[in-house]
Amino acid sequence: MKYNELGRTGLEVSELCLGSMTWGTQNTEAEGHQQIDLAIDNGINFIDTAEMYPTTPLSKETQGDTERIIGTWIANSAKRDKVIVATKVTGSGYANVRDGIPMSPDTITSAIEGSLKRLQTDYIDLYQLHWPNRGSYHFRQSWTFDATNQDTAETLAHIESVLETLDDLVNEGKIRHIGLSNESAWGAAQFLRIAVEKSLPRIASIQNEYSLLCRAYDLDMAELSHHEEVGLLAYSPLAAGMLTGKYIGGAVPEGSRGEIRPGLFGRVNPTSEAAVETYVGVAKKHGLDPTQMALAFCRSRPFMTSVIFGATSIAQLENSLQSAELDLSEEVMSDIGGVYRNFPIPY
Repeated sequence: MKYNELGRTGLEVSELCLGSMTWGTQNTEAEGHQQIDLAIDNGINFIDTAEMYPTTPLSKETQGDTERIIGTWIANSAKRDKVIVATKVTGSGYANVRDGIPMSPDTITSAIEGSLKRLQTDYIDLYQLHWPNRGSYHFRQSWTFDATNQDTAETLAHIESVLETLDDLVNEGKIRHIGLSNESAWGAAQFLRIAVEKSLPRIASIQNEYSLLCRAYDLDMAELSHHEEVGLLAYSPLAAGMLTGKYIGGAVPEGSRGEIRPGLFGRVNPTSEAAVETYVGVAKKHGLDPTQMALAFCRSRPFMTSVIFGATSIAQLENSLQSAELDLSEEVMSDIGGVYRNFPIPY
């Protein structure tokens, strides 16, 4: 396993990060603990979660259960020092958490206490804002995104107040570092600028969707990552399982996310299905496992800090872990580039 620095923090995180959003619905507590143990045994030191997890399906009854599962592992294992734990405070509009009220200093202060209690820890290594109050083009919203509805002064004042709150939490020892999620280049740049001007915490990472099917980060976000030393934590690197090939031909494996959430949160359409078939064809041509190829591609990107992947079985986890040792050849990358030109924005 290789490791990268998390922004400018000096903290080294594994290139692969264990995602957890199925723990509590698709996976039991025991299975979650088993996954953490196996991941650590294979060099992973980074676990990502969120106060709103699990997601498959989302419900008010299960909200927070993923953090609770990680918390019981922390309490039972006595290995808190072996893992870097990242979690997220929910943004506005999600009714199952605080009735969907907007993110504010008060909600962050309340949320951090809830996460610390569920995680059974005194501190969180990386605390992330799940999505911005002002709205986002992520989650398949780029087709209707309109920034002209945003109030600039209100947004900047909100960012400053959030950073001040996070600064207090850092000083109290409850948070070590902060990050963003589902952000834009402008939004991230404002967090960075205000942090410098006001001597407030600097963002260490940005967690946005990235995969062979979703490569918006290659553009202005990649430029920001390079110049500001703020790397990407890629979520959904397998496009909710599509890039494994298991949904090809309309197949829907029993118990899969595709069965629980038909359409995979807006990812499934004729163009994306054709793109997946072509990428899987590239893997087969070169004798590669499609899952491992997709994860290895993400690892290869120059702006990548860590690739967040999940599993619902130990077999899936073991297979994905093998991608840590896979470096794609020039021939494979050339073929991937050809597919990308034909399917630049498949969903």
